[in-house]
Amino acid sequence: MKETMNPTQAVSLEPLDVVVVGEALIDIVDSPQGQTEYPGGSPANVAYGLGRLDVSVGLLTAVGRDARGEAIAAHLGSAGVVLLPGSQSLAKTATATAEIAANGSAEYTFDIEWALPPATLPYAPKILHTGSIAAFLEPGARVVRNLLEQAQGGCMVTFDPNIRADLLGSHAEALGIFEGLVPLSNVVKLSEDDAGWLYPGKSLEEAAERILGLGADLAVVTRGGDGSLMATRATQLTVPAVRSVVADTIGAGDSYMSALIMGLLLRGSEGLAPTVLERIGQTASMAASITVGRPGANPPTHRELLAGMAR
Repeated sequence: MKETMNPTQAVSLEPLDVVVVGEALIDIVDSPQGQTEYPGGSPANVAYGLGRLDVSVGLLTAVGRDARGEAIAAHLGSAGVVLLPGSQSLAKTATATAEIAANGSAEYTFDIEWALPPATLPYAPKILHTGSIAAFLEPGARVVRNLLEQAQGGCMVTFDPNIRADLLGSHAEALGIFEGLVPLSNVVKLSEDDAGWLYPGKSLEEAAERILGLGADLAVVTRGGDGSLMATRATQLTVPAVRSVVADTIGAGDSYMSALIMGLLLRGSEGLAPTVLERIGQTASMAASITVGRPGANPPTHRELLAGMAR
């Protein structure tokens, strides 16, 4: 692994264990305390969370060369995330305005364009991650799918749909896109809300079985305070949530995803045995718990996560 993914030219960089492809934007948070801006976007949050966990990671995204785009680049750089070439390609950086409810949950309104130049994957990282708006919104979604197709057999692919219904077409269209990407993915993680939107009337277990039937090796469904379901064709188990006083839920699922990816990197030769799934799930739940305990998408460092696990 000697070159980074690059839509225009070959650039030699240090090897990256994880490449994340997807949107980066600015979260504008309206709360009773006032308005605050944070760098965000689910894939960017996952990349940032991985960097905080000391994983070598690069992000291919699309932001502007404006003040908000520079803020995102600085934010990612502070965690050691490599912003891959071609990522500062837009005229304006996207935003998501979040209204925070009394229980800490967030409702979003988006101002986003998602476009990527044609990209190739000249090497295989250990894990390629994507999801959220990037997997559904054209024209960039087509490039994302092409990258997942290029990765087949070369690395593990993880996928988090992170459904944003306001940005999708019909349910049938969105479900078709989702189910077209699952066979290209080894691990699919979704929230209880995602599962309910994609598969109305089905239990979480049935949704997981559908995802496994489409070709994924591991389906993970997070259920907030009720823990998370982890399912393979051979195993189905529930990992309890770690209790926390909730400041807000921004970035909690992304923090869970970052720690899940780290766990997959570190699992060694044990595969997806129940003990492995339980250990990975516990670590991811701790990461999410730390994140919801403080405002914004502020995931734990590796040291904070280890300290939490030791308690």
